[in-house]
Amino acid sequence: MADLYDFIIVGAGSAGCVLANRLTASGLHRVLLLEAGGSHKRFLVRMPAGLGKLFYDPSVNWCCETEPDPNMGGRTDYWPRGKVLGGSSSINGMVYIRGQREDFDDWARAGNVGWGYEDVLPYFRMSEDNDAGADHYRGSGGPWKISGIRGQEDPVVPLALESARSLGYSDTPDFNGATQAGLGMYQFSFRDGVRTDNASAFLEPAMGRPNLRVETHALISRVLFEGRRAVGVEYRQGGKLRQVRCNREVIVATGAVHTPVVLQRSGVGPGALLQSHGIPVVHDSPAVGENLQDHVFTGVTFRTRVPTVNNQLNSWHAVALQGMRYLLTRRGPLGMGLNQGGAFVSTRPGETRPDSQLYIIPMTFQGLKPGQKKGLRVDKFGGMTINASPCRPESRGRIELRSSDPDAPPRIHRNYLATPDDVRVMVETLKIADRIGRARPLADVIDERLYLPPGELTDQQWEDWARATGRTCYHPTSSCVMGTDPRKAVVDPRLRVHGLEALRVIDASIMPAVVSGNTAAATTMIGEKGAAMVLEDHARA
Repeated sequence: MADLYDFIIVGAGSAGCVLANRLTASGLHRVLLLEAGGSHKRFLVRMPAGLGKLFYDPSVNWCCETEPDPNMGGRTDYWPRGKVLGGSSSINGMVYIRGQREDFDDWARAGNVGWGYEDVLPYFRMSEDNDAGADHYRGSGGPWKISGIRGQEDPVVPLALESARSLGYSDTPDFNGATQAGLGMYQFSFRDGVRTDNASAFLEPAMGRPNLRVETHALISRVLFEGRRAVGVEYRQGGKLRQVRCNREVIVATGAVHTPVVLQRSGVGPGALLQSHGIPVVHDSPAVGENLQDHVFTGVTFRTRVPTVNNQLNSWHAVALQGMRYLLTRRGPLGMGLNQGGAFVSTRPGETRPDSQLYIIPMTFQGLKPGQKKGLRVDKFGGMTINASPCRPESRGRIELRSSDPDAPPRIHRNYLATPDDVRVMVETLKIADRIGRARPLADVIDERLYLPPGELTDQQWEDWARATGRTCYHPTSSCVMGTDPRKAVVDPRLRVHGLEALRVIDASIMPAVVSGNTAAATTMIGEKGAAMVLEDHARA
């Protein structure tokens, strides 16, 4: 294939894999896909519980560290991000949550025409092969396998849901259906005990096409410009610096952590920041790297009187037994996600739109010591956790390059719990999680609440707990937001970078506001809709 392409996609993550598939499907366009990591074809990627090891594995993970956050006791935080074909879809917890109808309608009301719920629903459905079958909300026959686990969950999970019902919370049949509010079992991006990452779902079917070239271990250094038009990229591979050009568009899809840094290294970003690193300014775009959003979480941990997943994985021989079970049947705790059940709840009386998410996990983990990165290890005793995560944080952080060196990690400023309402929602959600643990029938199998003082806690105690233990829910978004005002947004509603030509951003960084829940589904949708926009625009050209 010639070295001149129609499109260059930088990043083979959740959105990039979708783009590579859709842009090459017709055979009309020559596409180059660049990925800094390697192949996703690993046993631990395929096995859902493999994420416990992948979590700290630098061969598939950027292993990012944040800057100290004064709101969180000056602590840093560890942010795993996928450095592998499939990106974070190859190492994440696989929970399939789209977000609320109102999330997308809010995007559209802010001026992003075409991004309302009814606009984006077809793109969710076209990706999906849901084992519950197709309806108005769910898709069937798509490349992405989405499955439920009802009947396979740990026995403490239904007990927790029943306790929540006793407190007045009701069920929802599908968190991604008519209403998100309520209790239920999560759906996951796996099928028959095998993870369906976006590389296996979207990229593999396209890799045999003659008009797609995939380069791995290719670290992007910068986008190349002629005037204000993107004409190619420069990347390092095998110790050599290479340049490659395209005649239509460069599409940056390296995710909410790395996309702003790629743009900044390329001369697109806040002018003063770029100049301080000796980078010539191609376009002064003050919003690049700003408006960072993420879900912060912490939770309540309980020792149980009954066995949980802990007891199936808390010794080498127990793990070996479950390993054999997984190899023979693809079932058991190694073939499932950690977050089995959950809820979307409102923390204000009378409010119908949930503002917080609960995760019910039939496991507890030993705390990792500073610098210890050997994978997650479960406790020796039976235990469970109910985690609390506010859905729509007001707090905003930022991401900026550390230097012009592509190997330098980004500076990530989290700025969690920076507003009174973010603190209120977190405190109220922790109180809900605690009440579930003290309600029957779950209370009948709880031995004690761990790590916290006994009895009722004050709001200040809950806030102190959140600031001392809260950490990322692994959902960074919005660092290159979509919007109509170039002073406040990086891309327009068709995901074209304001002020430049032939350059788009298509990944989680463009979300005007983080969706209410896990972000993998919405990021995949952005890849689908973004690809459709690219094809539409060039069909008219």
